[in-house]
Amino acid sequence: MKKAMFVFFAAVFLAGFAFAGGSKDGDTSVLKVGATPEPHAEMLNLVVEDLAAAGYTLEVIEFTDYVTPNEALESGQIDANFFQHLPYMESFNAERGYHLTNAGGIHIEPMALYSRKGAASPADLAGGVIAIPNDPTNEGRALLLLQSAGLITLDADAGITATPLDIVSNPSALTFREIEAASLPRVLEDVDAAVINGNYAIPAGLSIQDDALFVEGADSPYVNIIAVRAGSETDPRITALVQALCSEKIRAFIAERYPNGEVVPVF
Repeated sequence: MKKAMFVFFAAVFLAGFAFAGGSKDGDTSVLKVGATPEPHAEMLNLVVEDLAAAGYTLEVIEFTDYVTPNEALESGQIDANFFQHLPYMESFNAERGYHLTNAGGIHIEPMALYSRKGAASPADLAGGVIAIPNDPTNEGRALLLLQSAGLITLDADAGITATPLDIVSNPSALTFREIEAASLPRVLEDVDAAVINGNYAIPAGLSIQDDALFVEGADSPYVNIIAVRAGSETDPRITALVQALCSEKIRAFIAERYPNGEVVPVF
């Protein structure tokens, strides 16, 4: 655990060092984009040459959490970020009074219910402990997934911000553990199942095809976006970035890298 915490804080420190002060001398040919490693930073690194052809230098700054990249974007230390879905950004804006906006949707990473305890279907989890994300938006998303799986019923007014307090029926007598999203793959061995975001499930080696008991539908509203500060949506650098990401190159990469549906393009 101590080693893991050291790695986490070291990554955050190095990221902070990398983007401190923003683009040198206000160089508008440089575009600093924060991203979680997989698949977001992978996709960004694939379009570095495309941005260069358009006259821009793309610098990819990697983060390992869901908070720091939005703080860096709001403060102007980076120009955009690519890690979050739209409901999370909207929730973050409301909570912090931030001014972030959507510059373009790129893909969906279906959230899924995973288990390594031999369960063959959600019905096998009766009486079990289920780990779910503890941030407001992803917790609600996880509970809606469990409702779709037939495990619980939520209050009709709860919506995407549902919490365990909004559960009105729990016929399987499930117990819930609220865990930071990034830690969910690490606790999977200690619980009966966990609802895990795609960008944390993928690097943990979890496969929707082989490990998931239930997967979010393709009509999910949780599209991963390029987020920018309000007013920057038409910045030529941002326009070029979104165009490069919504390309056949990225579509082909997704199809080859994630053939089992862990990542689904929306363009």
